Amino acid sequence: MKAREFNLRRLDVRPFAEAGEPIDGNTPLGDFERLLHLRHTEAAVDTAAPVRWSVQGELRTRSGSPPEVWLYLSGSTSLSQQCQRCLETVEVPLAFERWFQFVDNERQAAELDAESEDDVLVISRQFDLLELVEDELLLVAPIVPRHEVCPTPVTLSAGDWSDEPASPDAETGAPSTEAPTRDKPNPFAVLAALRKTPAKD
Repeated sequence: MKAREFNLRRLDVRPFAEAGEPIDGNTPLGDFERLLHLRHTEAAVDTAAPVRWSVQGELRTRSGSPPEVWLYLSGSTSLSQQCQRCLETVEVPLAFERWFQFVDNERQAAELDAESEDDVLVISRQFDLLELVEDELLLVAPIVPRHEVCPTPVTLSAGDWSDEPASPDAETGAPSTEAPTRDKPNPFAVLAALRKTPAKD
């Protein structure tokens, strides 16, 4: 069976790994429902960048053990999201590449996953490869999307989110929940200065 004949939504993983032939392609973003939920509602779906992906399987032989089944998978796209600073649309590049090992059952997967830096999955004859691509792109998506430099000036009020880290509380050492103030004299510093000033007759 040629690599191009494999069904990506119902991939028989072991024969694919045995074939060792790479597959790559572009899939419309509209086929990935969970990624669509991350998009800015004003961004058009029909003009969205597709999801580019590439996959190749291989069998790794180990002395005294059956061959191990591995897949190398990569994917990328550009997602139109809403900048959480200026609320305009920002194009966010998403990309990943990694290896996955496949084993026969959940017990083996749990044991190996605790020891391996690579993900360990249970082998299947109807594995949804594009769902795995979507999983990995979701994992690399930013929690707070924003421009490096917003296209329009942003005025922050005292309670708005800021790039600046919160100053630690003087007594507890925990980050302060109060908005930072600038150019405002510390009342205790003013009092200390007054106490050091000698009284005039």
